[in-house]
Amino acid sequence: MVIAIDGPAGAGKSTVARAVAQRLGFTYLDTGAMYRCVALAALERSAAPAQVAAALEISVGARVLLDGRDVSAAIRAPAVSEAASRAAADPAVRAAMVAEQRRLLASGDWVAEGRDIGTVVAPDAAVKVFLTADAGECARRRALELGADPGTVLAEQAIRDERDRSRAVAPLEPAPDAVALDTTRLSVEQVVARIAALARAARP
Repeated sequence: MVIAIDGPAGAGKSTVARAVAQRLGFTYLDTGAMYRCVALAALERSAAPAQVAAALEISVGARVLLDGRDVSAAIRAPAVSEAASRAAADPAVRAAMVAEQRRLLASGDWVAEGRDIGTVVAPDAAVKVFLTADAGECARRRALELGADPGTVLAEQAIRDERDRSRAVAPLEPAPDAVALDTTRLSVEQVVARIAALARAARP
């Protein structure tokens, strides 16, 4: 079974997906971390993301490994976040990452989170959820996570989300059959409980 969790930055995807996977005993897949790895590698090598994407060895789990190196912290740097958003708009980068994500999701039970899981990566996912939250709340959460200024995060977030929504390939949008959840005033436990209930209902 695949549970697809999509949504903009700061809506709670990573926290919720990780918790849902733990609750259900599924494997967690952070697809955003894969694009961040591409961006980091491109920055470090002064190369175009499309030039490095297909050759990278990326492992996403409790730690994020890039060619065997732990980059869990490095990929969260603001410069990498910005570069990852641009890299994700490149069709060649997306093709390489989507192919790998589909390979992983082909067997087993997964909770996959990103921006196009329910629409592109796993359109046949048993459960599809699109998380949203007030823009100010999203920025507050991200700022707290990064130790950054909320105003700066809000401005950068708006640029990235608009780029993701307007890109020609796999834009950020809910799948037609996705369940929309506004997490602004919900606790993580409340959101996790709702998704877990959807998963139980979807089980054969």
